[in-house]
Amino acid sequence: MTQNRKDELRENLSHVENQISQALFDAGRNRDDLTLVVVTKTYPVEDALFLYELGVRDFGENRDHEGALKAPALPNDARWHFQGQIQSRKISSISSWSSVVHSLDSLEHAAKFSQRADSSVTDFFLQVSMEPSLEHRGGIPVDEIDDFLARSPLHISGLMVVPPLEKKASEVFSVLAQEAIHRGLPFLSMGMSGDFVEAIKAGATHIRVGSSILGSRPPLT
Repeated sequence: MTQNRKDELRENLSHVENQISQALFDAGRNRDDLTLVVVTKTYPVEDALFLYELGVRDFGENRDHEGALKAPALPNDARWHFQGQIQSRKISSISSWSSVVHSLDSLEHAAKFSQRADSSVTDFFLQVSMEPSLEHRGGIPVDEIDDFLARSPLHISGLMVVPPLEKKASEVFSVLAQEAIHRGLPFLSMGMSGDFVEAIKAGATHIRVGSSILGSRPPLT
């Protein structure tokens, strides 16, 4: 079963890499321009270890307790990306194992992250919402970006978005790309399993891909 799982992950990763290569070629971009974050949420640490053996170095988690469990199990050159909704009481832990936080959307949380002198986080993305009426989804409205950047005690490296289901992903990605360019932000975290090709063509620097690589088998609960 172990070898079968390795083969499954190898095949899926190869397929995604081929799609990435084609999308980058179509956009006139280089592979070095893009970071593939493989999202291992709800999947066992063994899968992350298999993927590491296959050359993956960037891993994404939505839950602090999973990241805190998996990160120490992989070699030190693995980079862990937190992309879930942030809870104040989890900031200390998130700071201890993650290298990149994709889902910052609160000045209060920014202040708490900035107070962590021992933090391992090197980059923060500001999550932008394209559906402000659904605050539970996370993110700040586009018209609040400048205020957040001006008041944040953290250096913000880029913007992140999860497109609303009712909007065309390519249009959302285009808007976010323009917002980042306008503010001189170098990084764009956008695109998941169903839309990463469109995200790459729009200028994504980080894509967060889970099911296309890990498959749709029943995950751990």
